[in-house]
Amino acid sequence: MPHPRKFRFAAQLRNAASAKEWAESARKVEDLGYSTLTMPDHFNEQLAPVPALMAAADATSTVRIGTLVFDNDYKHPLVLAKECATLDLLSDGRLELGFGAGWMRTDYEQSGIAYDPPKVRVDRFEEALHVLKGLFADGPFSYAGEHYTITEHDGTPKPLQRPHPPIVIGGGGRRVLSIAAREADVVSVNPDLRAGLGGAETAPNITPASTTRKVEWVREAAGARFDELELNSLIGFAHITDDPMPIAEAMAPNFGLDPADALRVPLILVGSLDAMAEELERRREEWGFSYIGFDNDSWEAMAPLVARLAGT
Repeated sequence: MPHPRKFRFAAQLRNAASAKEWAESARKVEDLGYSTLTMPDHFNEQLAPVPALMAAADATSTVRIGTLVFDNDYKHPLVLAKECATLDLLSDGRLELGFGAGWMRTDYEQSGIAYDPPKVRVDRFEEALHVLKGLFADGPFSYAGEHYTITEHDGTPKPLQRPHPPIVIGGGGRRVLSIAAREADVVSVNPDLRAGLGGAETAPNITPASTTRKVEWVREAAGARFDELELNSLIGFAHITDDPMPIAEAMAPNFGLDPADALRVPLILVGSLDAMAEELERRREEWGFSYIGFDNDSWEAMAPLVARLAGT
């Protein structure tokens, strides 16, 4: 059995009021010991990820830049390949390319982009993934699929990281997690977002038992390459407290769990600093989660935890 991967952490950022504020936030992410500064890709109130990540890279020297995740439906994969290769080259090889099939219905409704059934979006995403990898490789690339056709195009520039920047794919359903297991470098185990995010539809599929099942899907699809994969978990709610039970009791009914088990839900991290560290170590032991992201503006508050666990 291989030794567990060392912990590393990502801070998810969305917005800033000025170039100065954005650069200061990026430098703080780096100074606090985070491995990666990540951004989502939506049409709501956030900066556009490509220029913002380039600005973050320019303001820093070591922190990686990443997307959680580019929505395939918003850019043709040839365009996205060129943008990502440029980001990787100009950041001195610091890009982590998070890529997905799209899920946020409001993005589609507001933009007029067709919100196709999940199977169609995932089919298209899987084709686009092959296109991205082909365009990052050396020499002219051709592809003829149901959704994309590429004819003898030699993608330029080439990314600095070879054969391509680390690819991050997240999913909550068996098909996407299986694609991630076969094709990605980092697999993010998420809620199943086919029906959108939140509410009664989402809660049951982020329980500890559901998470165990999803990791087994990844293991089964990955086969011999499972030990090469880095497993990621994005934590949406994190709170340091010496008395976690009132929060656990409030959350537990949403998941159909008792309060103690609610504290083990991987989207949540609540407790004292010691308890949080122990819980992340337990999640790494049980599920393999060594790459932890913090969302919803909790990344600054989690700095003591990052300082304690990063690289261990």
